[in-house]
Amino acid sequence: MNKVIEIKELNKIYQNGRGIMDINLEIYEGDIFGFLGPNGAGKTTAMKIMTGLIAPDSGDVRIFGHSITEEYEQAMAGVGCIIEVAESFPFLSAYENLKQFSRYYPDVDDKRIDEVLELTGMIKFKHEKPKKFSLGMKQRLGLAAAIVSRPKILILDEPLNGLDVEGMIDIRKLILHLAEKERTTFFISSHLIHDVELTCDRIGVIYNGKMLNIDRTDNILQNYATLENYFVSEVERNGRVPSSTNQ
Repeated sequence: MNKVIEIKELNKIYQNGRGIMDINLEIYEGDIFGFLGPNGAGKTTAMKIMTGLIAPDSGDVRIFGHSITEEYEQAMAGVGCIIEVAESFPFLSAYENLKQFSRYYPDVDDKRIDEVLELTGMIKFKHEKPKKFSLGMKQRLGLAAAIVSRPKILILDEPLNGLDVEGMIDIRKLILHLAEKERTTFFISSHLIHDVELTCDRIGVIYNGKMLNIDRTDNILQNYATLENYFVSEVERNGRVPSSTNQ
């Protein structure tokens, strides 16, 4: 199995004492990896470092063997991502937004733009402007932008944010479709345990900035009734912060 992402001894501590500590991870080609943890656990910090949006205090991330800190362009060449909020140009249509994004990539034509609008359920809104879109529609358009260049890796921070149940099902199907048909590797963060259970084949639990455990979903579900039971067990086993200090 080809290793496509390698995270080594990653540290980033903010002034308030929160952040991530000693994160080590390996992601293999074709993985749908779920980065599972509550809000504030450090998921977005790790993903911002992975995509070069912030610098780590120490440690490194290698994507396709290229260091994100030393060879940024080579590392990110085959990566699509949404971190925090899917941004778009509010006064351009959905089609015009994707046309703008596609200028960075030599082999994206109108046919591909229509294809990703179809895949994300946005084709009927092709000529509408995002300023009128719901959060879920903006999220779908952001996903269309992330996949328009046929990336080998998709890094998605809370991709189901703002989606209704139908939208969540659609995006789960899309992730499974891309993983199976195009061998896309996924690194997905979420606090939605049920969706991670249904989508991801490997799971890493992060809590208070530390990786608690990494395992295959099928292994976990052989030993626990649900992923939620496993998550609670891991947090308890690794020492939950005493409730008296929780704010």
